[in-house]
Amino acid sequence: MNPAEEVQRTAILARLAQSRAEIKRLLEPRPLDEPGAHGADDGLGFPRSRTMRALMSGRGLGAVGATAAGLIMARPALAWRLIRMLPTGALLRMGIARVLGGIGRNSSKH
Repeated sequence: MNPAEEVQRTAILARLAQSRAEIKRLLEPRPLDEPGAHGADDGLGFPRSRTMRALMSGRGLGAVGATAAGLIMARPALAWRLIRMLPTGALLRMGIARVLGGIGRNSSKH
């Protein structure tokens, strides 16, 4: 590898490391004592949009769950087609992480 390619490769690897660090910082939950730890309105937390924050809240998840249950009972064939279109593995992992995180928080209160 010539020196120009080596410099270019080093620059690319540095940008990649910086990008990974930024993604990791955005996705990791903040400590509870840090300002803005609860996804405050500063817009820096994850998720950033108000719509996604509402959907990720307890009431939002309840509404989404009730809608999904209603769709499954009313039109199971349509619900099955929609489930096959969604990235169900990712959604399932996210749901399990949320449930387990809630269990961990509730058990520490006792």
